Amino acid sequence: MSGQPDLPRVLVVGAEPFQATTGSGVTLANLFEGWPRDRLAQVYTAAVEPSTEVCSRFHRVDPRSSPVDHYGRRLLGRGGGLWERDDPAIGAIPVSAGAPSSARLHAELRALADLSPLRVAGRLAGWVRAFRPDVIYSMLGSVRIMRLADRLARCGGAPLVPHFMDDWPATLYASGELLGYGQRSVRRHLDRVMDRCVGGLCISDAMASEYERRYDRSFAAFANCVDESAFVEPVDGSAQPGALRLSYVGGLHLDRWAALRQVGLALGDLPGDLPPPRLTVHAPEADLARYRDRFADCPQVQLGAPLRGAEVTRALAGADVLVHVESFRPELRRYTRFSLSTKIPQYLAAGRPVLAYGPGELASMRHLDAAGAAVGVDVEDRRQLRQALERLCRDGALRGRLARAGHDWARRHHSRGQVARAFAARLTEVSAVAVPGPVSERTAR
Repeated sequence: MSGQPDLPRVLVVGAEPFQATTGSGVTLANLFEGWPRDRLAQVYTAAVEPSTEVCSRFHRVDPRSSPVDHYGRRLLGRGGGLWERDDPAIGAIPVSAGAPSSARLHAELRALADLSPLRVAGRLAGWVRAFRPDVIYSMLGSVRIMRLADRLARCGGAPLVPHFMDDWPATLYASGELLGYGQRSVRRHLDRVMDRCVGGLCISDAMASEYERRYDRSFAAFANCVDESAFVEPVDGSAQPGALRLSYVGGLHLDRWAALRQVGLALGDLPGDLPPPRLTVHAPEADLARYRDRFADCPQVQLGAPLRGAEVTRALAGADVLVHVESFRPELRRYTRFSLSTKIPQYLAAGRPVLAYGPGELASMRHLDAAGAAVGVDVEDRRQLRQALERLCRDGALRGRLARAGHDWARRHHSRGQVARAFAARLTEVSAVAVPGPVSERTAR
């Protein structure tokens, strides 16, 4: 897309900057790959160094602009003890009915930090006006980021394009945090976002359909996409590889560690005449440290090193079967029901069959089924999981058919050149729609 001066000037607003260590960061980098550098900038809040491969113009929000949020998150981020939770980084997951009182206190304090006052300093407002954005793009995800994106959109006089990755609007503070004020605040600030939204984005077709009905706006689906270098020749499955090599690449949060553990236990249940398969799990360093002990009784599960960039492509190509898992916990099913995991386009492009284990109604499971790329187990049943694994181990022709079908689907739906062009067209279309002009700096505060 470089060399196209007619592309809109886009200001990306979010918690994290462009980087290759998170699913949303990978998706962001792939969608904006090749965007003219003088037409792309980012405002972010996290205390991390941004990657400059795609974007080179950044402004980090001073954490002192929201002192309660800043010091609250530092307190909540301390490891162990009182603040221990299964998913400490995911605030949109409701606290389960049987959770300990410490988890409920954690949720209340997190909500208090997120909803604390935010000041958009004059320096940031001037920086945004100097950039002259045509579009404000944001993955949102919290009240603080909604407030920040809305104020910068009003400051710059630009339309706001939200990109929803999970159904957090339905789950954020759904446990009644702050006597219900948390969820009321989510609804109020989401209404303000929608006031500036003339066309939104979602991670899946299922989410786009639901959000068009829910918010009476036009939504288009854009998920992660993959570069040509990520497409690998599909395995034919005709040769018997001996012991099957299974691989999982991704996070262990959202209870995915528990589903992977069940896969590991099911591997141990396979008949003795099969060479024992091995599952290698590649996850972020923090996840490996946090969940390592959970796999102590799974001898056929090996925890591999974290992967980045081309290492992911090589690891996927070195597997005979790739594994995708989702949690069966009700509160997590609601949060992820419309989500499409970042790794699924990468899995399909790798030309390898997929074992999919998770609730059948989730968009990720439905996507793999539509692609014809997976043997799926959509109920929490170790016997059915063992049967699916045995089928993949014994039937090389099946593995070849699944691999080719997924590879063809990725070519049609996840090729970066094709997806990025459609993404650019969508933002260009939105940028042409008139919105209210910029507000005063005092109002922007």
